[in-house]
Amino acid sequence: MRSAKTINYLHTHMKDAILILTGGGPAPGMNTVVGTISKAFLAKGFRVIGLHGGYEGLFRPNPTIEDMTFKIADSIFNRGGSYLMMSRYKPTQEDFDKNFNLKLFQENNIKLLVTVGGDDTASTANRIAKFLVSKNYPIRNIHVPKTIDNDLPLPNNTPTFGFNSAKAEGTHVATTVYEDARTSGNWFIVSVMGRSAGHLALQVGACCHYPMIIIPEMFNKTKITVEKIINLALSSIIKRKIQGISYGGIIVSEGVFHELDSDELKATGVKFTYDDHGHPELGKISKAQLFNDIIEIKFKELGLKVKTRPVEIGYDVRCQTPIAYDLFYCSQLGCGVYDLYEKGETGCMVYVDGNGTVSPLYLKDLQDPQTGKIPPRRVDVEGDLAQTVYKHIVNFITPADYEAAKAFVPNPEDYDFKKILNW
Repeated sequence: MRSAKTINYLHTHMKDAILILTGGGPAPGMNTVVGTISKAFLAKGFRVIGLHGGYEGLFRPNPTIEDMTFKIADSIFNRGGSYLMMSRYKPTQEDFDKNFNLKLFQENNIKLLVTVGGDDTASTANRIAKFLVSKNYPIRNIHVPKTIDNDLPLPNNTPTFGFNSAKAEGTHVATTVYEDARTSGNWFIVSVMGRSAGHLALQVGACCHYPMIIIPEMFNKTKITVEKIINLALSSIIKRKIQGISYGGIIVSEGVFHELDSDELKATGVKFTYDDHGHPELGKISKAQLFNDIIEIKFKELGLKVKTRPVEIGYDVRCQTPIAYDLFYCSQLGCGVYDLYEKGETGCMVYVDGNGTVSPLYLKDLQDPQTGKIPPRRVDVEGDLAQTVYKHIVNFITPADYEAAKAFVPNPEDYDFKKILNW
């Protein structure tokens, strides 16, 4: 005769189960998505299993898993960070051939794999689903797309979750920094996260009325060079000197530096460590410090007396408490995962439009047909949003300022904003 404990164990493990993992880097709203999914599936009688360590856990003999109870879900849904520990682990073909933990799915009766992450996480989820089918274990997979960079090309310019919370915290930091600039009569160089696109930098800078905002997309008609980045910053500094203003801030997207040639970076005189291919390792240094060091060299050449200080806005916005926008939006996404599962969907991302309508979004509809990769959604620098910022908020040299600018530099046309960018 089986004991009550054994019966309870068998009952629990015979339930249909779902497995949730989080991959990549954190974004505000991760816990809201996971907590909402857990509540939705638990209410329908499913067992919900959380996997710690991202995809790495699927290729270990003893993965760290945890049953997601209502109490856990209810305690995390409005918190920052990620209760399920994350990783950027990307499995190789050898991992699939030798290390995949098929027993985890078989012994726990897992019917659905839910992944929360960027496009790489989504692509790996599809690989896993196909692999399980090849092993005669059909499983469905649904992905929840996230990135604070806002660079996934969701329809109708829908933001990615976490972006608005990161923007709110970035604005808080940048506002405090700007107040310091005004108080002390200094300039601050503020680098904002965003490797492929300048959405976060542009909107944080606009929220705080920074006199110069430099993003990679603004170089749509000319090549990015160190000299042009410096001259854009100086355009703003000189313009304010003409206006009798001794302070300000330069917002620069980290993506600007990632698009520079290695030779350009080496020529700055800044000390770097280098990878095996001889390229400067930008990921290991502060972009704000890098730009600050470069621009200070230029100040000395021109004889300009300007004090600058570097500030980095990056990791400090990833694990903050989500604002109300993302709490609601991520709750919609979490509920949407259950709705898509109930409709039989698989191999898709969950998408919620401005009206709250949930629909599947397939990777094949976003991928470049040639490369198979999802191209980043970049700032439409010629669109109304960006043009309004550059027309009315930032400060820069124009031909009307040339005569007054000669009091500070001998060649003011070199700092003409539109000439620098060929706009």
